[in-house]
Amino acid sequence: MQSVMMMSKVLEPHLERLSDLASQPVQTDEELLLLYRDRGDREAFETLVRRYERELYHYLRRYLGDAQLAEDVFQLTFLQVYLKSDQFEQGRKFRPWLYAIATNQATDMQRRNRRRRMVSLDRQANEQIQTDEGSLAQLIQGQEQTPFAGAESSEQAEQVRALVDRLPEPLRQVVLLIYFQGLKYREAAQVLDIPVGTVKSRLHTAMAKLSQSLHASCDYLQSGMTTHGSSS
Repeated sequence: MQSVMMMSKVLEPHLERLSDLASQPVQTDEELLLLYRDRGDREAFETLVRRYERELYHYLRRYLGDAQLAEDVFQLTFLQVYLKSDQFEQGRKFRPWLYAIATNQATDMQRRNRRRRMVSLDRQANEQIQTDEGSLAQLIQGQEQTPFAGAESSEQAEQVRALVDRLPEPLRQVVLLIYFQGLKYREAAQVLDIPVGTVKSRLHTAMAKLSQSLHASCDYLQSGMTTHGSSS
């Protein structure tokens, strides 16, 4: 009994300190960024990175479709946050600002990769084709004509993700931000720098296209199964 009382006295100061820490309010994203910007508090910046590490990486992974590119763009995004922290306006929300930077960085990365792929294809064409018939545009067009990916999987979730990736870029961006990342219309509008009405319009168009494509894919699969059954 005495040993228990002694242990309690030893632990009591530590428990009180933990209680004090737990009772402290969690600092908002905006407060952390301002702490870093105005006071050079590196711990505040590192807390922001940790807070968004998983969420933002998963967004970039879906956006880019490549784990390594997502990691690279994540690093570039927080480099831009570091460089542009003095441009952050007090009263603005950090999350839409962060996603705007991340989306711009991801778009730039896609553009650079497209240029590199085009140069690579052009080099291959010059080496393998002696006439002007095999133009770069024809090579790219030939590569893009792939079987409908949704029919390759029986899992509806995989099918929907494949269909989302095939949407035009403005529609795909809205779907990713609102349905995958849970941003509100207003936040998505800030990220993309477009009116809220445009966000709603693009989302409506995207959902209509997805629904149409999903139904078409299901009909295709069902007709294939029916044909196979009748032939057997």
